[in-house]
Formats: sequence, C-alpha cells, structure tokens
Amino acid sequence: MKRLDLVKHLHKEGCTLVREGASHSVFFNAITRRVSTVPRHAEINNHLAQKICRDLGIKKSLKK
Repeated sequence: MKRLDLVKHLHKEGCTLVREGASHSVFFNAITRRVSTVPRHAEINNHLAQKICRDLGIKKSLKK
C-alpha cells in the first residue's frame, strides 16, 4: 500500500502526527491513547499497515 494512502486513513480515523523522526513518523490516537510509528517508505507492506492500525486501535485499512 502507498504510504500516503495509509497516512490519509490514519487522519480520517482521528490520528494525529506527533513528530517526524529521521526514518519514521509518529502518530497518536487521542481516543485510544495509543502511539505507533509509520516508516517513510513509498510502499508499506500490507501486513505492516494492518499492524499499525491495530496498534492505534482503529479499523484496518482495506485498500491494497
């Protein structure tokens, strides 16, 4: 899945960008009070995208 699609999904589900690291972006979900990192690759493995959604406590993105 494209990184941009995942980031759009995270924002749509209420997650906010906390900070940008050297190779990762850190997102926070205020509702569930969970944090997860998103790597800065153009393509993100679908299993990793599912794990990021699960870590943040949001519904899984179904886009491939």
